[in-house]
Amino acid sequence: MCGICGFIRDGEQHPEAPVWLSSMQARLRHRGPDEQGQFGPTQFSSTPPRAVALGQTRLNVLDLELGHQPIPNEDESICVIANAEIYNYRDLRKELEGGGHRFRTKGDIETIVHLYEEVGDRCFERLRGMFAIALWDGRRKELVLARDRVGKKPICYSRVNGSFAFASEIKSLLEYPGIDRELDVEALDDYLTYQYVPAPLSIFKGIRKLPPGHLLRWRDGVIEVEEYWALNPAPMSDLSENDCCERVRAIMREATELRMVADVEVGAFLSGGMDSSIVVALMSQLAGRSVKTFSIGFEESDYNELPFARMVADRYRTDHHEFVVKPSALEVLPKLAVKYGEPYADASAIPTYYLAKMTREHVKVALNGDGGDESFAGYPRYRAMKVAACLDVLPRTIRNAISAIARRLPAPFASKGIFRRGRKFLSHISYPSEERYFRYISHFLPEEKKSLYSPEMMEMFAETGAGPRAFLYDAFGRFKGEKVVNEVSLVDIVTYLPYDLLVKMDIATMANSLEARSPFLDQEMVSFAAGIPAHMKMKGVRSKHILRRAFKDMLPPEILRRPKMGFGIPVAQWFRHELNDYLRDTLLSERAMNRGYFRNESVREMIELHSLGKENYANHLWALLCFELWCQAFLDD
Repeated sequence: MCGICGFIRDGEQHPEAPVWLSSMQARLRHRGPDEQGQFGPTQFSSTPPRAVALGQTRLNVLDLELGHQPIPNEDESICVIANAEIYNYRDLRKELEGGGHRFRTKGDIETIVHLYEEVGDRCFERLRGMFAIALWDGRRKELVLARDRVGKKPICYSRVNGSFAFASEIKSLLEYPGIDRELDVEALDDYLTYQYVPAPLSIFKGIRKLPPGHLLRWRDGVIEVEEYWALNPAPMSDLSENDCCERVRAIMREATELRMVADVEVGAFLSGGMDSSIVVALMSQLAGRSVKTFSIGFEESDYNELPFARMVADRYRTDHHEFVVKPSALEVLPKLAVKYGEPYADASAIPTYYLAKMTREHVKVALNGDGGDESFAGYPRYRAMKVAACLDVLPRTIRNAISAIARRLPAPFASKGIFRRGRKFLSHISYPSEERYFRYISHFLPEEKKSLYSPEMMEMFAETGAGPRAFLYDAFGRFKGEKVVNEVSLVDIVTYLPYDLLVKMDIATMANSLEARSPFLDQEMVSFAAGIPAHMKMKGVRSKHILRRAFKDMLPPEILRRPKMGFGIPVAQWFRHELNDYLRDTLLSERAMNRGYFRNESVREMIELHSLGKENYANHLWALLCFELWCQAFLDD
């Protein structure tokens, strides 16, 4: 893996331009600590005159000796830098060599530049893998950026003073002079709803993120953004369960095998859940030797999956490693606020970071189970949406009454208790499907924000337009007509997966110079799973039915039977006890309370009620804590 950055600047070449490029690269050093390369800054003919510069930092995984970037074509009129692994590069290379192209390297990235010569920016449609790519076409005087289909690799960009700049991470982009650092209140509103900022927004008004499956063209100062791939389910109503199982198993085996190709040792994350266990089982069969596996756990039993991970490790005799996360692990939070570059409130970022840190001590590449829950309906909320849809036959007056009663019930403190989940479920059954799901996954509900935001902020939001709902409602609009289980899981694939889970995995692993690969997110797997009938994914209320059946002979019965646990941390308990002082000192500090975004009395009340165990505001307080730490890192002098 790598970090990429660059810019196109109007005017005569600035003497400081090489320094800017080097500074941008330096902020990406963790993504590619093994070497770095540059193209330019190089003046090119245009009106007005302009200069282009590309920079890259590299983590050596393939073609260790020759795969230096940037990589040009034969006459050096085209140049590419990429944060990528292209798994079908061998087939592409054979095709391109047959067409007369000459290769200087043995790795995957050079296939991109030669494929671009053949088919232009349609080349991205033929790449099987994960990537963020920048390609300079000197003949057309055009810069092209592209991001992979599901969003495994990030890229952000900015227009500033007639210039255009881009980078793998926001903190690298901020090294380019003149970028507007004003906070985008619309992005803040999205963040407090979803715990992340969805593309194309970023937390800064002056920075935008390229969405998954999109490419961007810059030419003569004009920017065009175009979607080159979209998830379009192909219904398979005539598919038998046996045929579906065989196909799922074959695709997963191939996807795993492709991701084991490397010139360095490859290991695997092993959570103890079904998805990562399947990946480890397939790796063990394909490797024919002991695979290195890595697991994270907690002292609190409700969050600890280590016993289940050991079952799989023992069955396949892996070289197994474990790490237990304790409250002191949150000391890394200020560091992670810088790594993420914008507010991010998925608490599982903490164990993921430590898992990646431990793994990097042993290997450079690790496979994981990301994507299995979205493609095969593994989350408990999908079951809740299915049951709620069945209850839609009740008269609205009855559903309204049930929801009203549920909302008045005291919320049990335990974050994983059945009564807490039941209360949440019943509170939302009176709403239409889209609004029901919006409220089910929201951290701060619209009515909660009214008491959280300061009067000044509320005035700003009145002027910003559609609000956070538009993002989710737009995704629902893409999958109208699907059964509810498929509908919400497909919505998650284009929202929650790229902007939460894959951001977490990319930042946590790259912060530790580790490459993460996800067989479940192979484009063949995602596309095929999208068309599997909903009743095969969820049999009654049993999630992942087809996946359990396809791999039942490869996993211990305990793994197949166990419910979804999730990869969270015991924030609710920690905020009441070990981390209560830290929470107060951070959110009730003078500088936090003087920012003007929130009503201080509302923040204080949430802390007090949570500390006393009267309400569980763990998610709310975590989001506010992460935002404040981000403010300290990026807004304070």
